[in-house]
Amino acid sequence: MTVPKPPYRADHVGSLLRPESVRTARKKHFEDKTMSAEELKATEDDAIRDVVKLQEDIGLLAVTDGEYRRSWWHYDFLGGLTGYELEERDEGVQFHGVKLRPTYPTIKGKLDFPADHPHVEHFRFLAGVTKVTPKISIPGPSVCHFRTAPADIAPAEYKDVEVLTADIAATYKKAVQTFYDAGCRYLQMDDIFFAYLCDPKHRADKKEQGFDPDWLIDRYAWMMHEAIKDRPDDMLIGMHMCRGNFRSTYAAEGGYDPAADAVFNKTGVDIFFMEYDTERAGGLEPLRLLAKGKQRVLPGFITTKTGELEDLDDLKRHFEEASKFADIDQLGIAPQCGFASTEEGNLVTYDDQRRKLELVVKTAEAIWGGVAA
Repeated sequence: MTVPKPPYRADHVGSLLRPESVRTARKKHFEDKTMSAEELKATEDDAIRDVVKLQEDIGLLAVTDGEYRRSWWHYDFLGGLTGYELEERDEGVQFHGVKLRPTYPTIKGKLDFPADHPHVEHFRFLAGVTKVTPKISIPGPSVCHFRTAPADIAPAEYKDVEVLTADIAATYKKAVQTFYDAGCRYLQMDDIFFAYLCDPKHRADKKEQGFDPDWLIDRYAWMMHEAIKDRPDDMLIGMHMCRGNFRSTYAAEGGYDPAADAVFNKTGVDIFFMEYDTERAGGLEPLRLLAKGKQRVLPGFITTKTGELEDLDDLKRHFEEASKFADIDQLGIAPQCGFASTEEGNLVTYDDQRRKLELVVKTAEAIWGGVAA
């Protein structure tokens, strides 16, 4: 079977609900210390084969490993970088009505991307068990800076934010090339803090740290552009933006207006996954800043936070509205976020998850005539 190349009209952000087999195995390995790393990997391998088949059966042409080998959508990747370390503390980051587990990122030395980063092998396994396009999602460059408190950055030279962000960009540039060399042609970076920097509360927090939020938006766009600008022509880069996703809760709100120009016109990204399932995301007007051409936006009108299934006619109306600001030929559909940004997962069922993914495909077929149209 010849698989059409991405971008696709129907896609998803990446993380999927963990099956009980993976939950149990990870607990036995990491907490109980009663399961070997080899046994854990074998369990994860089997589960990933199953979830790849699920995605293929639904009709998706880009599939992920569900992030089954991760605890977090971001920290597992960051913890594998040279110079980056994760620390457990007393109290976690506050979300809406709930707190994250108390894991904190710290920068102890000069940043770099090691050739043996575990996620590279994760991609190779995925590529070996799918008949369609394998996609891996990693946290974007902004995550390294936004999520690391100034007090947790040890190297003296990194007190200069331009030096730090330049090294982050260089680290990601190396990561992009390493994934390409491993066969990756579709890489997604979850750069959610562009959306956070549209939230008045998070903007105020950054001001208290001594940063101009608008400068950060531009600098984060620069980091992304530097990281991907030299990628080979046959490598596609996606970028996901949301306002937090932990057990169906959120951490930010506000429209994309302050960041839209930088996101669309300064990053060099090919596909934008944008949360649009609630009023917290603001209006569709920022889509007017998407340049005419090959870039594509996948508005997330389908939520992963609740199991209630959206109505297809309502989704069609959303796209009619979106097409007032961006060419319908530059749009596609994906859920607003992953189903399990952390291994705890959102408060939805496996059946909910499947029906949502089926609706993504059904919507693409109804509006554009197919997933690869």
